[in-house]
Amino acid sequence: MAMNMAGSPGGGRRGRRRAVMAEINVTPMVDVMLVLLIIFMVAAPLMTSTIDIDLPVANGGKSLSSNAPPLTLSVKRTGGGCNSNVELYLGDTLISAADLLPKIKAIRETRSEAESVVYLRGDKDVCYTDMMKLLGNIRTAGFKANIVILPEQGS
Repeated sequence: MAMNMAGSPGGGRRGRRRAVMAEINVTPMVDVMLVLLIIFMVAAPLMTSTIDIDLPVANGGKSLSSNAPPLTLSVKRTGGGCNSNVELYLGDTLISAADLLPKIKAIRETRSEAESVVYLRGDKDVCYTDMMKLLGNIRTAGFKANIVILPEQGS
């Protein structure tokens, strides 16, 4: 009778199974990461070069800095829907849309490669298509364009 109880699946201690432990032991991973961190902290200063080199000094050539003010194109919507009248200001001077491309091409001829940036400022009411046309004109003239966005100001 005692043998039957021990051999049965529900009776005795041998028949019970322990619950599976579903926890991950993180300690070895942390140990490995700390060792790697220490290795990189020790190796990083050794990777810098300590060879003294006498570099030549460049003389002549064009200067990258100049005193010319940056070229600014401002756009203001005057009314109507998209593709309507907009006022264009090159610097502080009002110009027509037809005169824009020839004028900025002429300006591009006088500027160096370092000064080939136009700052494009647009009114918040100007349509996207109008701004894209102006960007196309700026690129056609050979300039790079930076669009100036002003942050919102609290009331």
